[in-house]
Amino acid sequence: MTTTADSPAVTPPDPTGSGLPPRAGASVHRTLDLIATGSTRGSSCSPDLTAGPWTFDTGAPGYGPGASQQDAIPASAPRQGALPEDYQRASDDELHERIRAAKETLGERVVVLGHFYQRDEVVAHADFVGDSFQLAKAARTRPEAEAIVFCGVHFMAETADLLSTEDQAVILPNLAAGCSMADMADLDSVADCWEQLEEVYGTAPDDAGRAPVIPVTYMNSSAALKGFVGEHGGIVCTSSNASSVLEWAFERGQRVLFFPDQHLGRNTAKAMGIGLDRMPLWNPRKPLGGNTEEELRQARVLLWHGFCSVHRRFTVDQIAQARAEHPDVHVVVHPECPMPVVDAADSAGSTDFIVKAIQAAPDGSTFAIGTEINLVQRLAAQYPQHTIFCLDPVICPCSTMYRIHPGYLAWVLESLVAGEVVNRIQVPADVADPARVALERMLTVAPAARPVPTPAGADASGPAAGATATAPATGTTR
Repeated sequence: MTTTADSPAVTPPDPTGSGLPPRAGASVHRTLDLIATGSTRGSSCSPDLTAGPWTFDTGAPGYGPGASQQDAIPASAPRQGALPEDYQRASDDELHERIRAAKETLGERVVVLGHFYQRDEVVAHADFVGDSFQLAKAARTRPEAEAIVFCGVHFMAETADLLSTEDQAVILPNLAAGCSMADMADLDSVADCWEQLEEVYGTAPDDAGRAPVIPVTYMNSSAALKGFVGEHGGIVCTSSNASSVLEWAFERGQRVLFFPDQHLGRNTAKAMGIGLDRMPLWNPRKPLGGNTEEELRQARVLLWHGFCSVHRRFTVDQIAQARAEHPDVHVVVHPECPMPVVDAADSAGSTDFIVKAIQAAPDGSTFAIGTEINLVQRLAAQYPQHTIFCLDPVICPCSTMYRIHPGYLAWVLESLVAGEVVNRIQVPADVADPARVALERMLTVAPAARPVPTPAGADASGPAAGATATAPATGTTR
C-alpha cells in the first residue's frame, strides 16, 4: 500500500504500491517506447531515453538523457558501477515480481520511498510517495526499518540520512542519480561568495541586531551546503515554505543569500513585494558575482545563478498555446519555473500544491501543468475525470530521476535479502551536525495556509469531497 508522505495514515486514490503492475497510461517509459516504434504520435528530447540507464552509468560522467543532458557535470559527481547482467536482461514483468518478492521477504525491515518525479514502474513499489522533505519525514515513521531505499536523487538520500537513526542504512538505488541544479552551487563557490560579501557588508549587526546577510539554501542542495547555512545562522527551505522561510530570515538579517535556484528565490521574493532591482544575480565565476558594491548594498535577496533544467523548459508561448486550445484551462506551474512563466500561469506552487489543486477540482476540470512529466502523466491517469496535460509537448523527464530504473531497485532489495547493503549514503558527522541545525530551524517555520486554486467555471464554495482545502504558503493564485 502506498501512502502520501504528509498523510501516512490515509490511503490515496492512487493504487500504486498495491503490488499491481503500473498502469500503462501513467508510464512515461511506455509512452517513450511507443513513440520510438511509431505506435503513437509524440516527440521526446532524446532517443536514448528508451535505453536502460546502465548504458550510461559506466561511461563518461554525465546526467544522462533528459532535461539535464546538456548540463556540465562536476568531475567529482558520484558514479555508479555496472548493474549485474541478469537485472539488465530481465523483463519489466520479471523485475516487478522480483521487487515484490524481495519486499515481501524483507517485510518491515525495509521502507521504500518514491519521489513524485519517479517513473511509474518504480512508484508502483513505494511505501510512501511525496516530495523530498515529505519522504525524509515519512522515513522517521518507520523506526523499525533497517534500510531506507530512497528512489529519488542524491541530495534527497542525504537528507533522509540526516533525519534517520544511526542504525538505519539509507540506500540510493543508482549513485548516478544526482541533480544538476544542486550541483550548480558547491561548498567552495558558496564559501568564496560569503567571503566576498563579508568584505562588502562587514560582519557587525545593525541597530536592530540583524546580521548583514542570512544564507538560505533550497532543499535541493548538498548536505555540505545545508551544513554551511547551519554554521552561518541560516536555514533550509522547500518550495512549500519558501516565503515563510524568507520572512524568518528577514527577521534576523538585512538581506538573504539564496541558493541554488534563482527562480524559486525570485518568484518567492517578488510575491512578497521585493523589487526585481533589489534581487541581483550572483554569478560565482565573476568577481562580486558580476555586481557592483553599490548593487550588493542595495540588495534584499542575492540570487545564485542556478536553475532546474526541467522547469526551465516551460515557456509563456506554451501557456498561450494551452489557452488557445483549451479556453477553460487552469495553468498551474512549479515555482522553479522562470518568472515570466509563473506570472503568466493561473497559479504556482510546490508539487504537493499541484496535487492538492487537482484533488480539489470538480469533475471535468482542465489543467495544463508545468512540472516534471512523470508526475503529470501519473496525475492524468489517476484522475481521468479531468483533462490533464503537460505544458511542454516534448517528453523530457528529469535526467537523474530517470536513472532510477526497476532493475536498480530490484538489485538493492535483493542485495538486502542476501544480507548485503549496497549504495549506502552516509553524511559525515562534521557535516551532518550543522546540517541538522539548519533543518531543525526550518521545522520551526510553519507555512501559512493558502487557498487551493479553483479552475474556471467551478463552484468556488469549497473543494471536492475528501480533498484537502489548503495548500502550501508558496502557492499563489491569480
